[in-house]
Amino acid sequence: MPDFTIKTYTSLLSVLRERGYVFQTFAEFLKTPADKAIVLRHDVDARKENSLRFARIQHSRGIVGSYYFRTVPQSYDFDIINEISALGHEIGYHYETMDFESEKLRVKSEKWSAENLIDAAYEEFCRNLEMFRKIVPVETICMHGSPRSKYDNKDIWKKYDYKKLGLIGEPYFDIDFSKVAYLTDTGRRWNGDKVSVRDKVVSPFSFNFMSTSDIIKNINLLPNQVMFTFHPQRWHDGMYEWTKEIMLQNLKNQIKYLLIKIKK
Repeated sequence: MPDFTIKTYTSLLSVLRERGYVFQTFAEFLKTPADKAIVLRHDVDARKENSLRFARIQHSRGIVGSYYFRTVPQSYDFDIINEISALGHEIGYHYETMDFESEKLRVKSEKWSAENLIDAAYEEFCRNLEMFRKIVPVETICMHGSPRSKYDNKDIWKKYDYKKLGLIGEPYFDIDFSKVAYLTDTGRRWNGDKVSVRDKVVSPFSFNFMSTSDIIKNINLLPNQVMFTFHPQRWHDGMYEWTKEIMLQNLKNQIKYLLIKIKK
């Protein structure tokens, strides 16, 4: 079975359910974590319609997930956000204001300190958060990590406290990954550490799943609590889109691998 297809994705959901896992949104998991829980996190980076398809598939199976939207046109969509929320899923903000504000200042040729940048990024974060909250409730956030940027969007929390904004969690701060396993399809693979610039956690759980089928076959290796991160734009049934995505992602992975080597 080809990987990163909708058929493969639904097979994974079925196996997880058969193994007795409870599906929780990130907010639900933070409030009352189930003993045997799966958190399905979705970073809506692009192709927002794919995320809506994921949300509908989950809803048809009585499964909930968390969807994190950026503010860029390829992600943000009033109608899609509303529909995914109406299906019972959690909506969160996929923030990247350190990246955006640094670019604005660069274009203006303005000099700034690290603290000035953090201040500007925080102000933009607050504006965007309120924009989302005019559509749906938002309790959790998750940083977007651009491999091309030298900035870490989480750095705004070195000075500010997102919990003072009525937010209860950010995965990279509020999950104990010594107890919760983390699996991400970053780089269109499940063992993409070498091509992941930002999407990394410190965890004792070590897997080398080569494919989604590997996860399905070895489902008994997973602990009782797992967070999966999906980028729905990578998952296709159509041969043209599937082939296009794998070619583009392979090119991106080569570039990210070089960037990681340069930073070292």
